[in-house]
Amino acid sequence: MIPSALECVQEIARSGDRIAVFLDYDGTLTPIVSHPEDAWLPDSMRQTLRSLAARVPVAILSGRDLDDVRGRVLVDGIVYAGSHGFDIASAGGLRRELGAAYLPVLDKAETELREAIDEIPGAQLERKHFSVAAHYRNVNENDAFRVALAVDAVGAKHRELRRMDGRKVYELLPDIDWNKGKAMLWLLETLGLEGRNALPIYIGDDRTDEDAFRALDQQGIGILVSEQSPFTVARYSLKNPAEVEEFLATLAARLVA
Repeated sequence: MIPSALECVQEIARSGDRIAVFLDYDGTLTPIVSHPEDAWLPDSMRQTLRSLAARVPVAILSGRDLDDVRGRVLVDGIVYAGSHGFDIASAGGLRRELGAAYLPVLDKAETELREAIDEIPGAQLERKHFSVAAHYRNVNENDAFRVALAVDAVGAKHRELRRMDGRKVYELLPDIDWNKGKAMLWLLETLGLEGRNALPIYIGDDRTDEDAFRALDQQGIGILVSEQSPFTVARYSLKNPAEVEEFLATLAARLVA
């Protein structure tokens, strides 16, 4: 079992002079819920993020659409990256968007996939700006494979797209060599947060966050949010969003001292 980030927060805070914090949203800042639209940020977590963002750079990297995650967090002064890093913006004018040329094929994939999973009880299709997501959290276990088959069938018709697996969700998105890890590295370079004394911290709970953990390698700290002990390249763990909030609040307090 990898060590708890809560138990090592002082050690983590001392690991670099210029800390930057990158966070997933669902399962990290909010608990996983049956319906993604019901995942709202608690006010206490919002206040913690504001406190932290007043001290160090903070970015939210989510699979959600940019406007969706920005409207749920509602904290000024931080960077938002939606669609797994395909759509990045900040109040300071920072802007990067990848995949606009793929929107027509995503439109076609959405129509075809919606028709394909329409008869699978509990399956939910979500169209994001740069991806099409098929959620199977509420699908009977015996029917879950049908969702994967439907996604693969549509993906086979549109080779410009690739499948990405998340927590109880399959997504089709542009087949571009880009992910949360690459988005984080781009942000570190763009924001001038590179060098030996820089310490990027990434906290996430999903398979898609492993790209960011791997990207950090020896130049930062990955923290997995999970109550289990799955294989991960993260160096530390937190059990749930409540522990994430406690860690961030403790870190912010430590940065004042």
